[in-house]
Amino acid sequence: MARGQGIREVGWLDCAGSGQVVVEGGYAYLGHMDPPHGTSIVDVSDPRNPRIVWETEIPVGLHSHKVRVGNGIMVANREGHRGGKVPEGDFVGLRIFDIANPRSPREVCRWPCAGMGVHRFTFDGRYAYISPEVDGYVGNIVMILDLADPANPVEAGRWWMPGQWIAGGETPSWRGRGHRCHHPIRRGDRLYTSYWYGGGVILDISNMSKPRQVSGFDWSPPFGWPTHSLVPIDTPIAGHRWMLVADEHVQPLDASLSPELPAMVWMMDITDEARPVPVGTFQLPDLVGKPSALMTGCHQTVETIVGTEVPAAWFANGLRVIDIANPLAMREVAWWMPDVPAGAERVCSNDVWVDSRGLIYLVDRNRGMSILERV
Repeated sequence: MARGQGIREVGWLDCAGSGQVVVEGGYAYLGHMDPPHGTSIVDVSDPRNPRIVWETEIPVGLHSHKVRVGNGIMVANREGHRGGKVPEGDFVGLRIFDIANPRSPREVCRWPCAGMGVHRFTFDGRYAYISPEVDGYVGNIVMILDLADPANPVEAGRWWMPGQWIAGGETPSWRGRGHRCHHPIRRGDRLYTSYWYGGGVILDISNMSKPRQVSGFDWSPPFGWPTHSLVPIDTPIAGHRWMLVADEHVQPLDASLSPELPAMVWMMDITDEARPVPVGTFQLPDLVGKPSALMTGCHQTVETIVGTEVPAAWFANGLRVIDIANPLAMREVAWWMPDVPAGAERVCSNDVWVDSRGLIYLVDRNRGMSILERV
């Protein structure tokens, strides 16, 4: 039975498992994990009674597990699914919709790319900050797409980690696709960009056509987990600027690394952004010191932080709310464990969003969306 502390369930939606949720204007947009489920739009104007009002399917071999909206536009990814083969005549990349009427989206563009497609991205209503595969590069890179005309996206700029551009004569210092862009998050003229086993980088995009690295870090090794997201904290605390970094509890770089320290959230001081400094971590105490099955620990925090309480999706441990008022001593102040979805062995909380009403949306990779509030 669902349970929690400091959190109350307002509503629940029985839907296909989701990789991402975003809420705007009384509608939740869901990107689903597995075909045939692609993207769904949910009326959440009454959060006690969420209702799916539109959905689209995707063929086997692909999935569309990420979605973002802004300025009347919806952008959904299209990516190869768990090593599946892209259906002949189909494509990977992005689908772009006009959602002037969220109950009846109109597709305006299919933007194709190479390889397995686009993984994760953010979108500010004009520019999409994406992680595509591109011919001539090994692994996903950073790309900025200008959607001023959503029917005709234009590349505004790109950045890659030195070593990725093999067509340009570069040679990676790592094996395979381990160093690749996971997703960039924009604040002002900076892109806070996770780079999987390559750690993370802060990019200056004051000139979007030529993004420039300001700084970078990488702690894998000695820790084995890939870097999922870099989330800047917009309000200074104690006169300093800060950033949360979430590692993801999935396949480690090396099975011998970090088995008794599952993936966690790091606090970094970025007052001097050229020298980001980790100053603390948050982890569930019960997970420290003993091996945990993959997808037990951290997945990600919410990507826009308002105030000093940060909701985080903690895979098999549901929703955790982290108090960051003292950046040097983060602590848990609330939590929620949904019911285990039918057919699953345990919870797998994947993404979290907070809407303008302060409601928290938590989606499970296997099934369902919880709508919650802090009490």
